[in-house]
Amino acid sequence: MRNIWAICKKEIQTYFTSPIAYVVITVFLVLVGFFFYSLIWWFNSQSLQMAQNPYYFQQLNINQMVFSPLFHNISIILLLVIPLLSMRLLAEEKKIKTDELLFTSPLSINQIILGKYSAALVVLLTMLVLTWIPVLFTFIYGNPELAPLLNGYLGLFLVGASFMAIGLFFSSVTENQIVAAMLTFGALLLFWVLNWAAYSATGFWRDVLNYLSFFQHFDDMTRGILDTSDLVYYLSVIFLGLFLTHAVIQSRRWR
Repeated sequence: MRNIWAICKKEIQTYFTSPIAYVVITVFLVLVGFFFYSLIWWFNSQSLQMAQNPYYFQQLNINQMVFSPLFHNISIILLLVIPLLSMRLLAEEKKIKTDELLFTSPLSINQIILGKYSAALVVLLTMLVLTWIPVLFTFIYGNPELAPLLNGYLGLFLVGASFMAIGLFFSSVTENQIVAAMLTFGALLLFWVLNWAAYSATGFWRDVLNYLSFFQHFDDMTRGILDTSDLVYYLSVIFLGLFLTHAVIQSRRWR
């Protein structure tokens, strides 16, 4: 555990001593802020229009009208920015030839992988926590339901963690960070839009495509539905990404 923490701390320092983390986090927060402001403005305009009709006014739900679409917007932004955060995790080690020193050290492969992955999750968690700053104002001026909100953020974290695991794998197969980022983005986009293909499929294949789609599982969580099958799906993706990364490093160690 001490070795994992040491690697994690080193990776976090590397993230925040280079401009990439600051640029990515800033762009992420600006985009989230833009979508949040737009949705709040739209919700307020709807509230003013419905104020004259008590029945329709009571049907307004800030969770469904603001936070659910906001979570979808954030997930798309994560799809764009996480490849930029994960691309250097192992590709940089290979490029500057420190991977051989790292992989022949007394550290186990699992410790190396978990240390780097944990650092990436810390950055992801930092990004998500910062988005709570504008969200807190809705509790002052509105009355959102906390449980669906927390469920949505859990979904965002699981989506981001899955993206990071896939990005870590692609970072392990190449020394070119741009290639790693593009491969990660392509894979994430494919898994995200599988539910589109499901519309034209039927029966068994429709169920398979829906289950494999990131969107389908995340959509449930944005609506406040916490299903164990969704948790199992994301944890399986994370495990698969880390397992494939382990396999790549193991094969390199034996060369």
